[in-house]
Amino acid sequence: MSLVIIGSVAFDAIETPFGKTDKIVGGAATYASISASYLFDNIKIVGVIGEDFGKENLNKITSKGIDIEGLQMKEGEKSFFWSGKYHNDMNSRDTLVTELNVLADFNPLIPDSYQDCQYLLLGNLTPQVQLQTLERFKKKPKLVVLDTMNFWMDIALDDLLSVLKKVDVLTINDEEARQLSGEYSLVKAANKILTMGPKYLIIKKGEHGALLFGEDQIFSAPALPLADVFDPTGAGDTFAGGFIGYLAKVGSITFNNMKNAVVFGSALASFCVEKFGTERIEDLSEEDISKRINSFVSLSQFNIKR
Repeated sequence: MSLVIIGSVAFDAIETPFGKTDKIVGGAATYASISASYLFDNIKIVGVIGEDFGKENLNKITSKGIDIEGLQMKEGEKSFFWSGKYHNDMNSRDTLVTELNVLADFNPLIPDSYQDCQYLLLGNLTPQVQLQTLERFKKKPKLVVLDTMNFWMDIALDDLLSVLKKVDVLTINDEEARQLSGEYSLVKAANKILTMGPKYLIIKKGEHGALLFGEDQIFSAPALPLADVFDPTGAGDTFAGGFIGYLAKVGSITFNNMKNAVVFGSALASFCVEKFGTERIEDLSEEDISKRINSFVSLSQFNIKR
């Protein structure tokens, strides 16, 4: 039984009010797989890199015991590169540079050794590539989680709606939920999106936490108030990795386990934003994670006397 994660393995250059970086390792599959590795030990990734990525950067992934047989390396080509600048509120940003490079004609390959996949995270890529990946598994995984963004809603809505029919969980932010559904109320938006195919919906609200919808229930997870947020770039991918990593660990898909998975995803994402890139999540201890989980629990734990 394995957890397969598809997404970009890339370079980022980031500027925030707290500083800026040159090219550093990023990408949806990078953040998600590192995050999931703290909870589950049979993780495999599907992606593509250029010759420029280098063994030292690749070691950030392989050192976590992550299988990279499905990660293609194209000689003589460059890896995907994104550069962005965050505004003072850290919630909005400007894209400065996007170079698709090897992602421009990415054709996902699923090795035979990946066919035991029980948990699949379709990271933020074109809906067409996400659908191709899902269709190349001989047997549909036990749980399929999809992450997407407003850009694909703008330019590839039909393809996105097609892949939504085949997934179990969708993770998007509040702005994207409103755009996809045409509803301003997040409850109405969730109800509409759940008719499109997913059984569960997670609406990420940044510094205001996350909402989980499914089985006619709603769960609200808090966000941990942090004194310093240096870089929110990979937080959503880190959340998704922690979420599906927890579900793979417990091996049972119930609403209660989904709630716990949202908390674990939120906790790992809260580490991610504390430093630039993957630096903060590269070397967490069990004690670090346990303390952070306890902090989340204490945020919303209370007793009411009647």
